Amino acid sequence: MPVITNIEDLRVLAEKRVPRMFYDYADSGSWTEGTYRANESDFHKIKLRQRVAVNMENRTTATQMVGIDTHMPVCIAPVGLTGMQHANGEMHAAMAAKKFGIPFTLSTMSICSIEDIAAHTQAPFWFQLYMMRDRDAMVRMIDRCKAANVSALVLTLDLQVIGQRHKDLKNGLTAPPRPTIANIINLMTKPRWCLGMAGTKRHTFGNLVGHVKDVTNMKSLASWTNEQFDPTLDWEDVAWVKKQWGGKLILKGIMDVEDAQLAVASGADAIVVSNHGGRQLDGAPSSIEALPSIVAAVGSQIEVWMDGGIRSGQDVLKAWALGAKGVMIGRAMVYGLGAMGEAGVTKALQIIHKELDVTMAFCGHTNIQNVDTNILLPGTFPTA
Repeated sequence: MPVITNIEDLRVLAEKRVPRMFYDYADSGSWTEGTYRANESDFHKIKLRQRVAVNMENRTTATQMVGIDTHMPVCIAPVGLTGMQHANGEMHAAMAAKKFGIPFTLSTMSICSIEDIAAHTQAPFWFQLYMMRDRDAMVRMIDRCKAANVSALVLTLDLQVIGQRHKDLKNGLTAPPRPTIANIINLMTKPRWCLGMAGTKRHTFGNLVGHVKDVTNMKSLASWTNEQFDPTLDWEDVAWVKKQWGGKLILKGIMDVEDAQLAVASGADAIVVSNHGGRQLDGAPSSIEALPSIVAAVGSQIEVWMDGGIRSGQDVLKAWALGAKGVMIGRAMVYGLGAMGEAGVTKALQIIHKELDVTMAFCGHTNIQNVDTNILLPGTFPTA
């Protein structure tokens, strides 16, 4: 086993162990992938101020996200097909998050179901919802969330239509994989993954197959999904979801000040500055570039979080300094899961927390609540 020192080490190991179509699904963006790359690279431009001769004892990274205590201002983002990175992947990620003391978010397009997560973790978790044309199916899904003790709903607003992701098309992405010659040859090089999948019954979209009308297998699911993503989604639909749910509501996919203001008016509890990991509108700004202006406009009225490009604890600290009250991590979790299962997710969280904690100390702080833009070198970070 190689020595794992950072998230990149986990990514390299995941690339070796996860079938090509599922690794590429997680580790890619739309079109030219320019926004996908900028999400990560724009963090590198931001420079930190090192301080010395400061008492660095008794440090804490603890905070709250929508009233929930967290060990650090991080939660696990919703990622579709997580259960194809590693057998029962969503369950493993949820258990790692619970033990570490941060929230876990389950995707609508997960392999493990809402009920699977509820049965395998004692901690309340969050659920990410896509707006579907079939409102009866959405009502039933929201009711299932209530029954499963889901404590917050994350409504994703930026997937009314799906951005073209070239790698998925070239790989012929399906869950489970289609038995083409190319796929069979690739799977033969992933014995650990194949052995894990042979030991689980969860091979398709657990939240949808058997739960929505006329969806009984992958073929019928594909037809349903193509018809169901709702391009007519508007703020009246957000109000409808809020009324049906009645609990904490987080709106994900905000990249514009005007939309952030509309989100505040909708009565949401938090918004996530996110470009869907660079998987939707290629050519959009990075999430960290968009963050300051949104914080300046609405940060005093609503919790503003960000998602996209977080690969280290330093990235978390930079986002916090620019006003984010929390971040979501998707790919960092996926790399850990694909590399080593639940132990890999735990390792990813440990790496991020240690980097966050030590960097905060080097910047002269012992409590993350006191960190602001003063830890950043002027001229190196985006402003409102």
